Amino acid sequence: MSEPRRILEMNAFDNRQGGAGPVARRLGNLGAASVLFYRAPIEMMSAQGAWMVAADGTRYLDFYNNVPSVGHSHPEVVAAVSRQIATLNTHTRYLVAGVDTYLEALKARLPSALSNVVLTCSGSEANDLAMRVARQVSGAGGFIVTETAYHGNTALVTEASPSAQKRTDPPAHVVTVPAPGREAYGDDIAGGFARAVRAAMAELDARGIGTAALLADSIFSSDGIFADPPGFLRPAVEAVQAAGGLYIADEVQPGFARTGSAFWGYARHGVAPDIVTMGKPMGNGFPMAGMAARPEHLAAFCEDTGYFNTFGGNPVACAAGLAVLRVIEEEGLQENAQRVGARLKSDLEEIAARAPRVAAVRGAGLFLGVDLCAPDAPDTPDAAFTVQVIDAMRDAGVLIGAAGRYGATLKLRPPLCLSQAEADRFTEAFAGAVLP
Repeated sequence: MSEPRRILEMNAFDNRQGGAGPVARRLGNLGAASVLFYRAPIEMMSAQGAWMVAADGTRYLDFYNNVPSVGHSHPEVVAAVSRQIATLNTHTRYLVAGVDTYLEALKARLPSALSNVVLTCSGSEANDLAMRVARQVSGAGGFIVTETAYHGNTALVTEASPSAQKRTDPPAHVVTVPAPGREAYGDDIAGGFARAVRAAMAELDARGIGTAALLADSIFSSDGIFADPPGFLRPAVEAVQAAGGLYIADEVQPGFARTGSAFWGYARHGVAPDIVTMGKPMGNGFPMAGMAARPEHLAAFCEDTGYFNTFGGNPVACAAGLAVLRVIEEEGLQENAQRVGARLKSDLEEIAARAPRVAAVRGAGLFLGVDLCAPDAPDTPDAAFTVQVIDAMRDAGVLIGAAGRYGATLKLRPPLCLSQAEADRFTEAFAGAVLP
């Protein structure tokens, strides 16, 4: 029987084994809070486009890091940040035209009803604020999340992130439901997921807590990537909203054109979120995040709670964010994600048909998941084999990570500028790692 694994345990260096050189230095500085990839961590020196370069000169194709979404060290983002920090950077209590220019450009991509945007420094902050707003608006205290969800690392958000909790179950105000896949719901993913969410609402009511919100990453990244069929989220979202709860669309992972067919992950499902949270790819590596909400919802929260973020929405962050939006549009990166992602998925499915240890390929655009299994046992996740594949691909010059309840899903999130030749380079390495 496969054992569930926590998100920070996947493809991770074991700090207990100690180390030498740069590893020892990091452990001495961060101690138990140090989190490094790979059993032999890599010291990185530079990066450009879809490639990273290690201290020993090795070049790696980056298929995991969705922070530099438009490409590592993109010259337009670098230039925008450099210009702004050389001109003005300050806290957010002054009027700076560039900040509002960015907010208006971002809002043009969002539902018109969500006309207030609060900028923060991290997705964790954005989700923390969203949860607090949901409680204020709904008058309830409970949250529904998936079984292996990860939404951030503030105290409140960690309680709603089961995959981050090593030794404790979720608190009483958090109820989990299985990820929206065939394993839990068979062929009726939309109906099954909605029934599970309604049962979770009933449980929160029975506990005397009630449902403040369904908090869902619409690509279900840490659960193992569940994207299809488009629209399966809608019955669950509508059930929560009909009962007075909110739908918080966590777009930290699937947002900013990554799924190809839509700019936001929730848009693939035809739903109307009450709150949208954003992060990681928003500034292409510059730390920024945000929460978009209805004005009346934010006003209700601010009536009781003063909120101010010193660095959230500073001029340099907004310069980075505006450059990211411009690059996505000018370079056709959403269309590239759809085109290259579709071909990549097709190629992976062809390899899966010949590889007995590849159980499934899922995803949309340039966000894909590949389940690995025990020999000729597609229903048995194999985390140990997944680590072997990750290490083999590293040896072949490709960086990849893991996800899923059992740590047996390869998580593919290359930069949106990925070329077809680079995608082919990945499939070549993947085939070499999984085919007998």
